[in-house]
Amino acid sequence: MKISLLGLALATATAFSAPAFAEDTAHPADQPLVVGSDFGLAPWMVRGAGGPEGFGYDMITEIAKRIGRPSVEVTDINFSGLFAALLSGRIEFTVNPLNITAERAETMLYSEPFFATGNGFITREGDTMAGFEDLKGKAVAVNRGTISDKWATENAEKFGFEVQRYDTFPDSVQAVITARAFAAINEIPTAAYAASKNPAITLALEDYDGRMFGYAFRYESEAYRDTVEAAIECMKADGTMKALYDKWYGGELAADSPLTTVYPGYGAPGFKGYDATPHELSCN
Repeated sequence: MKISLLGLALATATAFSAPAFAEDTAHPADQPLVVGSDFGLAPWMVRGAGGPEGFGYDMITEIAKRIGRPSVEVTDINFSGLFAALLSGRIEFTVNPLNITAERAETMLYSEPFFATGNGFITREGDTMAGFEDLKGKAVAVNRGTISDKWATENAEKFGFEVQRYDTFPDSVQAVITARAFAAINEIPTAAYAASKNPAITLALEDYDGRMFGYAFRYESEAYRDTVEAAIECMKADGTMKALYDKWYGGELAADSPLTTVYPGYGAPGFKGYDATPHELSCN
């Protein structure tokens, strides 16, 4: 019987999860906002000399201010353990660059999208990759449990490559540099940034496929999801999200970029947990 990577992770999380949390105890207004992310994803979230830094850290710090929380505590969690941490109550919600998918939406409540992405393929400098067919007979490194891992698992037989799984993105990149793998896959923004900072690797192929990032919450935190999303919408409307993108990534944005698009209702349109009820922006 085939069991998906996400299904296994969610089953494990559910088996060890605590009872549902009351809204007031799960999100105490006078306490630090406790969230989770993988710190190995520059420039989204990395551990700097003074603590966490990056696009994702600046974003959640600004959100905390806007929703009235006194500070932020970001727990460093490998991606493979992120969903268990959320569903067991160790964190209030995820701040990882997390793809919105129908499978995940069955168990986790999403915010509206705020970042477009797809698979970015990293190779050693000098190696080229014109298409997926160039992976035949080679090894592909992925960050365990990610959408990239799912894509590789589903396409390994079709394109004839071997999948190597690593707990962190830097480990998968190192596999490419040391020629243990031909390519490493991660989200396009993460892969592009890594390649721009390391002359030993190059971003060989970008496959934008309509995927988008959002925050994930427990289903009993719907009201809190809406509160956080309202802050995100105001950050889109007043240019804060664009400013953060310019600071950490740079480059032009499409006119319909989720970084600047305020979506109707609350949640990710078209996915379970979406509330289409109209609301007005209320920004301070």
